[in-house]
Amino acid sequence: MPSRQRRLCLAWLVGLLMHGLVWAHPLQAGLEAALAHYRRLSVDAAVHSAWAEPLPPLGARKLEPGKPWAGLPLLARRLAALGDLAPEAPPPARYEGELVAAVTRFQHRHGLEADGVIGKDTLAALNVPPAARLRQIELNLERLRRLPFASRHLLVNVPEFVLRAYAGEKERLRMKIIVGSARNRTPTPLMVEEMRTLEFSPYWNVPPSIARKELVPRLRRDPGYFADEGFEFHGAGVTLATLTEENLAAVSQGRLHLRQRPGPKNALGGIKFVFPNHDNIYMHHTPAVRLFAKARRDFSHGCIRVEEPVALARFVLNDDPLWDEDRIREAMQAGQTRTVKLPEPVPVIIAYLTAVADEPETVRFFPDIYGLDTLE
Repeated sequence: MPSRQRRLCLAWLVGLLMHGLVWAHPLQAGLEAALAHYRRLSVDAAVHSAWAEPLPPLGARKLEPGKPWAGLPLLARRLAALGDLAPEAPPPARYEGELVAAVTRFQHRHGLEADGVIGKDTLAALNVPPAARLRQIELNLERLRRLPFASRHLLVNVPEFVLRAYAGEKERLRMKIIVGSARNRTPTPLMVEEMRTLEFSPYWNVPPSIARKELVPRLRRDPGYFADEGFEFHGAGVTLATLTEENLAAVSQGRLHLRQRPGPKNALGGIKFVFPNHDNIYMHHTPAVRLFAKARRDFSHGCIRVEEPVALARFVLNDDPLWDEDRIREAMQAGQTRTVKLPEPVPVIIAYLTAVADEPETVRFFPDIYGLDTLE
């Protein structure tokens, strides 16, 4: 067993001893039902024939409603086989009406922009046969089964861009998240750790790699960015608020580091959720809330940005009446860093599930953004 897997298993054992056991995750039953359904689909001759050949090329960059396309009859057969389109729907002459609605449902179930427009990503997902989806479900069910879960925990599902909070078998909270970028090769690492503290109005200690590669060049191009964004130099027991070439050179050489003061422009927002780990990954609030509207949300350098920081704080603080919503918001906006120890550690699972079934009779698939499905 690789050393990283051994560390994860040991972390689980410690967490389980501390927090109690839930040997079957609440998501497991849904995937087991989906497994049975896709086993039936994969041996159905009529379903198999709908994937006997690929859909034809779009003929343009994308297919929008109202346009003709030679692939419409085959598209309708596939969507009917998957349950997104009524089987008795008449053969379409143009891409419109119920067919567009069916594609929109399909996109929603496959982690795609649910706009009814067929582009390369939607076309690729439509060409995946049920037998391949069956293997995907089996893989993700095994991922869930491999780890026992503490009864109270946070589950971060990277390819879904979603965080769930559980107490026992009940999902208490669900929110959108932003994770590490696949395009920029800064993925969020998978791990099992324990959240122990919160930091209100945190400083952002800029990682040295980000400082050297991104911020130092930007500050040389745009010196005003330093004061506008509330940066300062820190290290060797000193804090320097003046931008100089000497200080920038010291950052590049590792003698000083850049940090951003608490405030409305701070990259961590008003709160940081800390679960100590070797990768220095944490969750945090963000002022860039517009990114949560995107369907694909891998934009970070590896840390996890959360859409609803106040709700998450309430959960990990175990709904402590001393920390109601008003007090949490006040601490987030105080501008003075404050560290709060959680009443008890909360296990954090950063997982990679490209198939999830948490709605009755509905399994959703997500793009394999880090390419991990092909490695197992």
